[in-house]
Amino acid sequence: MATDAPKRAKISDPVVMRALAHPARLTILEELALGRGGTATEFAAVCGLTPSATSYHLRALAKAGLVQEAPGRGDGRERVWQLVSAGGIEVASGPRGDADAMKAEQELVMVWLARSDARTRSWVARWPDESPEWYDAATLSDVMIVATADELAELNRKIAALVQPYWRSNRTGPPPGARTLAVSLRTVPLPDKPDA
Repeated sequence: MATDAPKRAKISDPVVMRALAHPARLTILEELALGRGGTATEFAAVCGLTPSATSYHLRALAKAGLVQEAPGRGDGRERVWQLVSAGGIEVASGPRGDADAMKAEQELVMVWLARSDARTRSWVARWPDESPEWYDAATLSDVMIVATADELAELNRKIAALVQPYWRSNRTGPPPGARTLAVSLRTVPLPDKPDA
C-alpha cells in the first residue's frame, strides 16, 4: 500500500472550474480516477451521451489541462484518454479569489453537490437489492459539533489521513469483496445566531 498520496491538481482558474462544472465531465473524471481509462465511445455509455457529445467534453477537459491522450490500445485509431494528475483535483479559490473565480467555484460545487446527492439517493433506492452486510457497513450521518476554524481544519486533516490508505490510487490490490465507495465529508458552518 502506498504511503504517499499522489499530488492533487489545484485549480483556481475560473475558466478551468467552468470547464469542470458539467455532470458529464465530472463523470468522465470520476471514471478516469477509478482507473477506467477509455475512449469517447466507452465514456458515452457511462455518461448517457452520444460519442460525439462525449468527445466534445473530453476535448474541453483536455483544453483545461485535466485529461490527456493516453497510449493507444494497438490499432492506432482509438483515442484513449487518461488523467493528467492521478491524485485528483482540489479547487482552491475561495474567498481569497476574485469575484469571477468565486462565482465559478460556486457553480462547480453546485454541480458536484448534485452528483454527490444523487449517488446517496441511488444507494437508498438500492437498499432492497443490497446485502445486509453492505447495508450495515454503510452510513449516513449528520452531527453537530462546536469548533474553531483551526480545530475544524485539524479535524478535516485527521479524517483525510484516516481515509487516505483506502483511496483508489493507493490500493492497487484491494482484497476480495472490496467495492468502490463514495465517501463524502461536508464540514460546513451553520449561520451565526445572535445570543438569546
